Amino acid sequence: MQQKIYSPSDGTLIAERDLANDLDISDCLANAFDAQKKWQATSIEQRAKYCTAAIAWFITNKVELAAEISQLMGRPIKYAEGEICGLKERADYMISIAERALADIEIKVEDNDYKRIIRPTSLGTAFIIAPWNYPYLTAINSIIPALMAGNCVILKHASQTLLCAERFKQAFKSAGLPAGIFQYLHLSHAQTLATIREQDIHYVSFTGSVSAGKIIEANLAGYFKPLALELGGKDAAYVRKDADLNSVVESLVDGSFFNSGQSCCGIERIYVDAALFDEFVDKFVEQTKKLTLGHALDPNTSLGPMINAKALSHAQAQIDQAIELGAQAHISHDAMTELAQGHYMMPQVLTQVSHDMDIMREESFAPVIGIMSVENDRQAIEHINDSAYGLSASIWTQDEEVGLALCNDIDTGTVFINRCDYLDPCLPWNGIKDSGRGCSLSYLGYQQLTRPKSIHIKRQA
Repeated sequence: MQQKIYSPSDGTLIAERDLANDLDISDCLANAFDAQKKWQATSIEQRAKYCTAAIAWFITNKVELAAEISQLMGRPIKYAEGEICGLKERADYMISIAERALADIEIKVEDNDYKRIIRPTSLGTAFIIAPWNYPYLTAINSIIPALMAGNCVILKHASQTLLCAERFKQAFKSAGLPAGIFQYLHLSHAQTLATIREQDIHYVSFTGSVSAGKIIEANLAGYFKPLALELGGKDAAYVRKDADLNSVVESLVDGSFFNSGQSCCGIERIYVDAALFDEFVDKFVEQTKKLTLGHALDPNTSLGPMINAKALSHAQAQIDQAIELGAQAHISHDAMTELAQGHYMMPQVLTQVSHDMDIMREESFAPVIGIMSVENDRQAIEHINDSAYGLSASIWTQDEEVGLALCNDIDTGTVFINRCDYLDPCLPWNGIKDSGRGCSLSYLGYQQLTRPKSIHIKRQA
């Protein structure tokens, strides 16, 4: 069976790849099994050398890799190198903390006759399912800590970004990583579900939609395997009455429309204090109109295509429903006439919206944003929490003390104050409710990639 990859910018065929067959899958699992114990016995310092060398390969080749990202998933070329720089930032941090995160924990007690140790121990083979929207950033969140923790890794990338899996392989090969420790498989959905049930897969990480996450979780029922899920979001921003509008608007337009809105932690709904609402909307619409929709490889493009026709139709249906229920659209679609060959959508700003509309409740994953007026902090928090999702939210205020207090009442894994749409590798990245479970990044990210082994020693006289 073959997988064909078409450009979302113009529909041209980029690449064709054969999917793995049963023998390929069996060999891959066997290779990981054979390599894992030796890799587990390799020092953390040596693991770091391999991983650091692989990251260096990405930096050396970032210009070519950026162009390929733009072709594969439509991110404007002017922004694509940023993903490779972000990959390095996250990888470097996770490598730098591995020694501390994976060190033995000795329990200090007054009884000197006994010594008690908790030892973080590798799980075995980690199977990582990566998405197309940030094909390197999302994958590196799991790949580097999994390897640094002594696990082998098998990467299954999204069908639109299969080439990224191959680039990871090139990077680790250039680093001299021994065979079997990092591998990839190009698989269908059915093959993926079958493979994660295999006895020699000891951990599964999935980044993608809620619906797919539920299928994976149900598929693993009764297998007792650790499973990390980073799923959808409907991330909200709240602009308080004391916010600095000039800086807020620029940041929120970027947070709403970067990557054509196809970001798990991108802003999808905004609540603005009534005292600022009209001015905020005027400035937001004005800033949005400065975006240039176009082919991803055009250096003038600041807003590329959506990934496929299905995604575009989903977003348009939300817009149509909102307008039918009384929402006001602020952006004309007149500029679409010359972009008929790709999956293009003009950014859209909607006001007079409510939580009766899907645009304010269901994930859009598109360049569309709904903006609502609120009377006070309490109403804003109620609206933010009125969601099945809980990935991130942001508060925009000049009063840090008030912002910190509001964080306690927001039901999300991450709360930003005066910024948005960013993963800091020092902090755990996790979602609640339908946004998933488990966490990546920070020293806590190592906890789900290891198991605690208890060692109890009775000292001899």
